[in-house]
Amino acid sequence: MFVTLPGGDGDRARGSGDDPSADAQAITDAVERLANLWSVAAQEAAVRLSLHQLRALRALERAPESNLTGLAESLDIGLPTASRLCDRLEAAGLLERELHPHRRREVQLRLTVQGRRVLADVARRRTQALAGVLAAMPPAERSALVRGMRAFLGAKGEGPSRPPKTP
Repeated sequence: MFVTLPGGDGDRARGSGDDPSADAQAITDAVERLANLWSVAAQEAAVRLSLHQLRALRALERAPESNLTGLAESLDIGLPTASRLCDRLEAAGLLERELHPHRRREVQLRLTVQGRRVLADVARRRTQALAGVLAAMPPAERSALVRGMRAFLGAKGEGPSRPPKTP
């Protein structure tokens, strides 16, 4: 079986369906291109963020009112690094620190309205960029990709492996 990877250069990667190593290489190539598409879309946003800054904002979006320790753990970075990262995000108006209402020693981290806008802008740009690539795929291949991604997430334990909705 041959899998044509999006990218416009006609490259083909061999995938066997039975050989996870060959399939892994084909997927690696596609993920590298997707990561590039993702990065370019994020850099076109109104506010340019580093990968670490964007990851921090996303982590705070998923876990509102986290503290510095929680953020550092979710990003797998040290407390001093997380603190400097928060300093930069706070200076940019994307994050605010507030004393916890019930624990005097704890400081909560919250996204500002501007921080939420930036995340929404990046998400919109990424979705548009990905939709452009998906639009170039035949509907059957696009559906197969969605099913495959859902199965991947299910196998990794990050989400249910459910069939896609049919129109």
